Amino acid sequence: MGSPWKGFVEFTLPASPPTAFVSADLSSTSPVGLSLSPYGRSMSFDPGMLHNNGHTAYANGSGPGIRETGVVEKLLTSYGFIQCSERQARLFFHCSQYNGNLQELKIGDDVEFEVSSDRRTGKPIAVKLLKIKPEVLPEERISGQVVSSVPLNLDGKAAPGQVPSGSVCYERNGEVFYLTYTPDDVEGNAPLETGDKVSFYMETNKHTGAVSARNIQLVKKKQARCQGVVCATKEAFGFIERADVVKEIFFHYSEFKGDLEALQAGDDVEFTIKDRNGKEVATDVRLLPQGTVIFEDISIEQFEGTVVKVIPKVPTKNQASRPQNPLGVNGGWSGFGSKCADLPIRPVFLQSDPLPGRISTRIGFSEKELPFGEKDTKSKVTLLEGDHIQFNISTDRRDKLERATNIEILPDTFNLTKETREMGVIAAIRDGFGFIKCVDRDARMFFHFSEVLEESQLHISDEVEFTVVPDMLSAQRNHAVRIKKLPKGTVSFHTQSEQRFVGVVEKEVVSAANKNASPTKGKEKEAEEGVIAYEDCGVKLTVPYHVKDLEGGGYPQAGDKVEFCINEMKRTGQQSAVSIRVLNRNASNSRRLHGFVAALKDNFGFIETANHDQEVFFHYSEMCGDVDNLELGDTVEYTLSKGKGNKVSAEKVTKVAAVNGTGEDVGASVMAGKILRPIRSVDPSQTEYQGLIEVTDEGGEKGQNYAFGIMGMTNKADCLQKGENVRFQVCTVSQTGQKMACNVVPQRRAPVECVKDQFGFITYEVGESKKLFFHVKEVQDGVELQIGDEVEFSVVFNQRTGKCSACNVRRVSEGPKPVATPRPDRLVNRLKSITLDDASAPRLVILRQPRGPDSSKGFSVERKTRQPGVID
Repeated sequence: MGSPWKGFVEFTLPASPPTAFVSADLSSTSPVGLSLSPYGRSMSFDPGMLHNNGHTAYANGSGPGIRETGVVEKLLTSYGFIQCSERQARLFFHCSQYNGNLQELKIGDDVEFEVSSDRRTGKPIAVKLLKIKPEVLPEERISGQVVSSVPLNLDGKAAPGQVPSGSVCYERNGEVFYLTYTPDDVEGNAPLETGDKVSFYMETNKHTGAVSARNIQLVKKKQARCQGVVCATKEAFGFIERADVVKEIFFHYSEFKGDLEALQAGDDVEFTIKDRNGKEVATDVRLLPQGTVIFEDISIEQFEGTVVKVIPKVPTKNQASRPQNPLGVNGGWSGFGSKCADLPIRPVFLQSDPLPGRISTRIGFSEKELPFGEKDTKSKVTLLEGDHIQFNISTDRRDKLERATNIEILPDTFNLTKETREMGVIAAIRDGFGFIKCVDRDARMFFHFSEVLEESQLHISDEVEFTVVPDMLSAQRNHAVRIKKLPKGTVSFHTQSEQRFVGVVEKEVVSAANKNASPTKGKEKEAEEGVIAYEDCGVKLTVPYHVKDLEGGGYPQAGDKVEFCINEMKRTGQQSAVSIRVLNRNASNSRRLHGFVAALKDNFGFIETANHDQEVFFHYSEMCGDVDNLELGDTVEYTLSKGKGNKVSAEKVTKVAAVNGTGEDVGASVMAGKILRPIRSVDPSQTEYQGLIEVTDEGGEKGQNYAFGIMGMTNKADCLQKGENVRFQVCTVSQTGQKMACNVVPQRRAPVECVKDQFGFITYEVGESKKLFFHVKEVQDGVELQIGDEVEFSVVFNQRTGKCSACNVRRVSEGPKPVATPRPDRLVNRLKSITLDDASAPRLVILRQPRGPDSSKGFSVERKTRQPGVID
């Protein structure tokens, strides 16, 4: 044992080879290094391992030859520190242990080293440092796509020191992987956007194990999406007006991604442009929200100018071949029927220049001429050269072209143009057009609604001013344009003398009842003219008159002395007597009676006598004056006559000033009662005219009956039905002394059954109907009724439809508020029956766990069991 060791000492171990260096104390002064042969069960001794600059190479259980990697974390003049990559440790090293040029070693460099222990302190240190050369990227580049670009402005959202990053993705074996990158990883600082095709190398960070993309090169920019508006649709294709250039592009319906049935001209879309057969086409067409695409910017400021060139109007081929007016009456329009097929048609603008019109205006100190097109006018009213107009300026974003738009005619334009204005009255209105009765022309003048200057709707009898222009297809035919509504009383078809004349009725008016045609209310009745003889400056003259021109309560008969004015038609010069008033009645004339209008039908009515106990028939042709001004309850004067079958009827009916109603002696007490019998206008099948009310108040008069007529009702239009409750007073008829009911007011209350948009129904039985219609405008105080509200109302009868409806609807009390419908029991029970432990419930089977770009599983938050229907 005393001989020195030379070279190696080999010996055989009975066990399997060890896997680490071991240390053995073979002498009292020197350590001995032992190493195992990997090829046999023998151990060798290396004298070179005995000393290591005073450091023991076996710290922390590590033997010689096991090397680790790390990063230089701190570097001073003679020493530094290394952060281990494989474990959480920070080791000291002396610069003398670095194998290489110390000047090339920098903080952050990757190094390889062995771990030893300091002889004095026993702490682990790094020895035998060797700088690791950077890993050479593989030659093969990976193709991928940018998923998210590097944000240009984080707005202070990034953490201090954090480098903004983006992400790319690539596909391998059907799986998609995501990698991060920073702006420094992009070659040439090329701007990358989402969807760009790129190629890159993949690199693994030795310290964190994270995989990222490096040396990114842009391969192909993403195809930009364009926007536009669908301007035309055909059977299988369409065209889009592009928002980037003044150009249209074709697209096939197969390229539209959406509901093709809903696609229409004017829809905003986005698309991708592709080249097919040498032509650009739109592909992948998708709808955008309405208003997304904007072609032009419209000025807020409005300008004034003058029209210097109007848009030429050229008829289409179909219009040019249209047959001429078969009537051939001076191109005029005197009625409807077959003539409607030959009405003037709105012109169509056919020219190559889309902006053929011109407007001259002054902007600043310079004159400027702006174009405009058909769609740039706010209305379709015809523009004439010299018109003073107001407009905005539109600037196209694509080519900066300026044009006038939102063009409006100013009111003073008629003072500047040299057009001849005429006046008239709206005589007839149809769907989209109408006719004007002209003051200075015999024929009625046709017009389109689009030629009305104001937005207010025209009605029959409205007075208007207009310009007459020839039809573009026929110079013999005219129509009215630039129509302006005038105040009532402006248009006059005749002139009336201020002087009053006195004459004698020479010939009475023969009523239309003797003719075959029977006039109806609201229509002009036909009647022969009467004749009045008078003297003017010693000259005996005669003048015709009509029933509509009578005034007062007198109906002139032959021999009556009358006072009148003379009216002369402007167009024809024809004279007639108007404002006729009877002065002295011929003694031989029949006695005139007073009564009250009790009912008005289509072309006849009934008059309640002065005693309020009977009704008398009259025909509208016997009415002296305008039938449209006659209302229920009006006081009239009439004469009785007998017609065919010896039936009594009223003739020469004249509306007069109102007189007392049912009676003058009205009792103070108000009684409650019930309708036993309505008046005959409500139930024509009964023989008696008067209605009957039974007193229901507790008292001495209970069961007493009182008659009533139309004048006994507070609301003459109210339909009092049998069995309805009413409140009334009692009065005495002065002529007969009979006591009758007056001031009868129904006591109706019923709930609202339903309310629609502008109408509703009340649960109230009238005749065979179980519910009563009402319009919302009949609701008092503008109250918005709800289902269940209790209301009071009146019932009126519509002569035209033959149905009753409610009016003067007043809410008495509100109905119950609607309660939210509870969830059905079947759903509640189903939720309660669901359990997570139910074996029969459907299960989810995990096919592949999700992983991130760094192969981590993600989902760090632990999933918790929740009860059905409970939200944390």
